[in-house]
Amino acid sequence: MAKSSADDEELRRACEAAIEGTKQKIVMSIRVAKGRGMWGKSGKLGRNMAKPRVLALSTKAKGQRTKAFLRVLKYSTGGVLEPAKLYKLKHLSKVEVITNDPSGCTFTLGFDNLRGKSVAPPQWTMRNIDDRNRLLLCILNICKDVLGRLPKVVGIDVVEMALWAKENTPTVTTQRNQQDGPVAATVTESDLKVTVERELVSQAEEEDMEALLGTYVMGIGEAEAFSERLKRELLALEAANVHAILESEPMVDEVLQGLEAATNCVDDMDEWLGIFNVKLRHMREDIESIETRNNKLEMQSVNNKSLIEELDRLLERLCVPSEYAACLTGGSFDEARMLQNVEACEWLTGALRGLEVPNLDPIYANMRAVREKRAELEKLKTTFVRRASEFLRSYFASLVDFMISDKSYFSQRGQLKRPDHADLRYKCRTYARLLQHLKSLDKKCLGTLRKAYCSSLNLLLRREAREFANELRASTKASRNPSVWLEGSSGSGHSGHSDTSPVSDAYAKMLTIFIPLLVDESSFFAHFMCFEVPTLVPPGGVPNGNRSDDDTNDDDLGIMDIDENDSKADKNSADLATLNEALQELLNGIQEDFYAVVDWAYKIDPLRCISMHGITERYLSGQKADAAGFVRLLLGDLESRISMQFGRFVDEACHQIERNERNVRQMGVLSYIPRFATLATRMEQYIQGQSRDLVDQAYTKFVSIMFVTLEKIAQTDPKYADIFLLENYAAFQNSLYDLANVVPTLAKFYHQASEAYEQACTRHISMIIYYQFERLFQFARKIEDLMYTITPEEIPFQLGLSKMDLRKMLKSSLSGVDKSIAAMYKKLQKNLTSEELLPSLWDKCKKEFLDKYDSFAQLVAKVYPNETIPSVAEMRDLLASM
Repeated sequence: MAKSSADDEELRRACEAAIEGTKQKIVMSIRVAKGRGMWGKSGKLGRNMAKPRVLALSTKAKGQRTKAFLRVLKYSTGGVLEPAKLYKLKHLSKVEVITNDPSGCTFTLGFDNLRGKSVAPPQWTMRNIDDRNRLLLCILNICKDVLGRLPKVVGIDVVEMALWAKENTPTVTTQRNQQDGPVAATVTESDLKVTVERELVSQAEEEDMEALLGTYVMGIGEAEAFSERLKRELLALEAANVHAILESEPMVDEVLQGLEAATNCVDDMDEWLGIFNVKLRHMREDIESIETRNNKLEMQSVNNKSLIEELDRLLERLCVPSEYAACLTGGSFDEARMLQNVEACEWLTGALRGLEVPNLDPIYANMRAVREKRAELEKLKTTFVRRASEFLRSYFASLVDFMISDKSYFSQRGQLKRPDHADLRYKCRTYARLLQHLKSLDKKCLGTLRKAYCSSLNLLLRREAREFANELRASTKASRNPSVWLEGSSGSGHSGHSDTSPVSDAYAKMLTIFIPLLVDESSFFAHFMCFEVPTLVPPGGVPNGNRSDDDTNDDDLGIMDIDENDSKADKNSADLATLNEALQELLNGIQEDFYAVVDWAYKIDPLRCISMHGITERYLSGQKADAAGFVRLLLGDLESRISMQFGRFVDEACHQIERNERNVRQMGVLSYIPRFATLATRMEQYIQGQSRDLVDQAYTKFVSIMFVTLEKIAQTDPKYADIFLLENYAAFQNSLYDLANVVPTLAKFYHQASEAYEQACTRHISMIIYYQFERLFQFARKIEDLMYTITPEEIPFQLGLSKMDLRKMLKSSLSGVDKSIAAMYKKLQKNLTSEELLPSLWDKCKKEFLDKYDSFAQLVAKVYPNETIPSVAEMRDLLASM
């Protein structure tokens, strides 16, 4: 057999040099070819070329444990071995020989820690079968000795492996330390190898089997003697059996007699047991009968006891205490007796609920006694609800009549009095629990009670509002400002205006006193009259911030909701609609006194509508609660009323502006333009809160009418229209410059006036320039028109545009040009009433003239290149010197 690379000491030393420093010991090293291609039918490798590698098995001692490794080494460029990969043998799970390789020299090693890798495991190809078997046997020996387990072996003929291992067993000399020194002992390699498969038998078992088979073969040669011996032994056994049977006959008879006696005893015992079973069965039946009767008697006793207890409880429900019956049918409703009335209501409510099916067994619902008792309780309920309703209606009316008859409750001359309903609410609060129980007994009775309360309290609130509004107007001292702001006559009549702030202060005071009062009354009414609505005023928030401490908790009745277990989601919407109707009845008519204060303030100073609008909007934004619906409607109506009055003022001012149109010819700045600036300044001072939109709408209407009227007046005299327009638009810009910087709406109209001013200036200046230099610029216009159709070289040959015509035109237009410019300045100055506009207009005029002359000079240079005219610089110097 050729020498294997596994026996190559030089290869082993190269491998040890490659892993030097790792403290690992090389057990075996062998040369292999690495490939990843699949074996085809032809037995050749696929697309990948085989690469030379060296597989080295190494071990490393770590304490009492030993670790085993499989190293892959490759050849570097200089032919030196270097480590490529390292596998731990403890992860080796499978050794598989590739069946497609006809030589059987190719195998793969499967490691369980590399199963998740997508790359196929490499295939190792040996030079011959001997090298393959030697490497695999070494791997398996190491796995068994070091790891204590064997990997799975696939594709190898175990018989072939065993025979190969037996034939290729070299002797290994081991050293044993004895007293006389080392002695060489011969050990076969089979003692060091492991069984490849568990079906292989050990050497000792194999020797025993061969000895047994040898013994069996030895008897085959003496078959006749063996047969004779067997016959003799059989005859001897049969004779012994017959003799034993004959000798045992007396013993058999004795046994049979004993069995018969035992059988008779068993029969007697069976008969006795049958008799006892019959007697026991009869006794069992008697016992069962007695137990059944006892159970029935016991159940009857328990049922009778439960029935008596249930009837006692039912009688307790059906019993009406005499003190409650007397209180419900004829008791007094004084404050001292209210506790007894509330207790009687609570008992009646509980008794009625106790006789309803959910709380009462349906079996009792149709009993005669229960029906009669229910009818009696319904009669008690009806009687009590009627008596309580009559008392409360008369009580509400008497409370209000007492307050109305006492004049000290209301504002008087020289004394404004804040309405105080603390005593009224305290007295009503006494009957809050009673109303709660009336609602639980009969909801329909609340309708009449609510109407009675609303009608009574409405008289009181209207009287308080009327007296307060009258005294408020009488005590407010403010001189009336004229409502004519933009009239065309009397230019200096509106220079001074008196202070009318007390007017808006009075309106604010009216709202400060009465809006919280109305909100509190709405809140108290909703809770007192048992409406199921959300909180009226947000927690911790008061709409105006001026609410007194005495009224802070006026709507807190200090009572529990009796129906707190009922579902309230479906009731809220219906109760809210009913509450709004009741509040309309409670507070209706009070808005007239607020209207009177608004109309009075408008007559004194219409511009105070702006501040009143802002005050109203602030109060309106603070009313968020559902039950304050009427207060929101009241504030909304007040806001509409203020907007209507302010709209009247705006319409009247617009009519004053339009009257300027009827005057005969007007020159200079119209009177309403500076007055509008004064009006706008005053309006800005009155803006509060959300009144900006109201003022902006007024600005839009004012300025639109002003500009339209200005254009109409200008059209009456077209000759001076541009002068009239530019003076008025300039005055509008000058008067509103400061306001336009802070008011976006006025800034928009400021820019609109600026554009109109520029257009009027351009038209007027162009007219003046054409008036003085008409022939010059008409000649230039003819040239421009012809340049659209013919070339510049052909223009001098056209009729009226020859060089001679050019010289005549220049002589007539530019001779004495300084006089013409002076005349142009005088004409610009002649009809201008606003002297402060003249410098800026003259600058615009000079610039416009130079632009036009520059265009004319360019045309002449293009059409008449050999003609000379005064240059633009000369004209600029001439204009600058004047």
